[in-house]
Amino acid sequence: MRRVAAESFKTNGLGLFDEVQAEHETVAITKHGRPIAKLIPLNTETDEIYNFLKGQGAIAGDVVSPTFSTVTRTRKRSKSRKN
Repeated sequence: MRRVAAESFKTNGLGLFDEVQAEHETVAITKHGRPIAKLIPLNTETDEIYNFLKGQGAIAGDVVSPTFSTVTRTRKRSKSRKN
């Protein structure tokens, strides 16, 4: 994995995007020698970030109706209320 300083990434970021896409190589962005971010190539055929749960769920029951009673309760006020 290639390492690039944050300052260099700031000045050459768009060029680095093109390199990662062309070479399919992961790049670690460092600040003071410590990695702070990772730039990874995106595979558009098998994207791990979006739609990874597609087709895994099922709707069971009525999802439109409320799950609680719609009857509202009124609060009884005390007859001896002071102002």
